[in-house]
Amino acid sequence: MIRVAIANQKGGVGKTTTAINIATAMAATGWKVLLIDLDPQGNASTGIGVGTAERERSSYDLLVDQASLEECVIQTRIPGLDLIAATVDLSGAEVELVSVENRTQRLADALAADSVYDICFIDCPPSLGLLTLNALCAADTLLVPLQCEFFALEGLSQLLQTVERVQQRFNPELGIVGIALTMFDRRNRLTDQVAEDVRSCLGGLVFESVIPRNVRLSEAPSHGLPALIYDHNCVGSRAYMALARELITRLPEQRKAA
Repeated sequence: MIRVAIANQKGGVGKTTTAINIATAMAATGWKVLLIDLDPQGNASTGIGVGTAERERSSYDLLVDQASLEECVIQTRIPGLDLIAATVDLSGAEVELVSVENRTQRLADALAADSVYDICFIDCPPSLGLLTLNALCAADTLLVPLQCEFFALEGLSQLLQTVERVQQRFNPELGIVGIALTMFDRRNRLTDQVAEDVRSCLGGLVFESVIPRNVRLSEAPSHGLPALIYDHNCVGSRAYMALARELITRLPEQRKAA
C-alpha cells in the first residue's frame, strides 16, 4: 500500500478538498483507496458523505486505543473508496499521546500490516503538531496543496523544514511527490505571479495540473459528495482528474496498482 500524506500547516488551502477528490479520482481509475481523516474537524468525513452517527470507530481509536485498521474502516458510497473517519475526540489526541511511548509511530504501526488497499491518503490537520507528525512518519510520500497567494512560499518553507527533520529523525524514506497549486484564479495577476515564483523555486516538484477556483468545488461538500460525483464535468473536477493522472505517473513504478 502506497501511503500519501496530504499536508500544509496553513489552513484554507484546499487540503481537504484535494484529499477527497484525489482519492475519488484514484478510485474511479480502478485503485482500491483508503482515506484517513486525521483532522479533528472531520471535514473530509463529512465531505465524503459519512455523518457523525456513522463514525462508531475513528482515527482517534486507531491512534490512541490502537484499534485495528479493519475495525475503524467505513465503506463509503463511492466504489473502491473506504474511509477512516475523524471525530471531535481526535482534538484531545495530541495531549493524550504526549506521554505515550513511541507516540510519533502510532499511525505507522497501524498501517504496517498487510492491506487490501493499493493506496492510502492521509488528510492532515492544518498544523505541524503530533497528528501531522504521525502522518509524516507513516507516509511514503507527501503531497502539498499550495494556495496561490502572497504568503504561500513562506508557509511552504516551514513545512519543508519539518519534512527534513522528520527524514533525519523518524522516516528517512519520506519523499515529496509534488506541490499542487490550488485556488488558481487567472483573473488575478498576483495568482499568476505566485505560481511563477513557486515553479521557479521548486521546478519539477510542482504539478503541471492546477486546481482553479470553482463554485462547484465549494458547493460539493455541503451535499456530502466529492466534486467529481457532484458535477464531474465542472472545471474543478476535470482538474482533479488531471492531477490524479499526473500523480500516478510520479508514484514509484514498482508500487503502482496492477
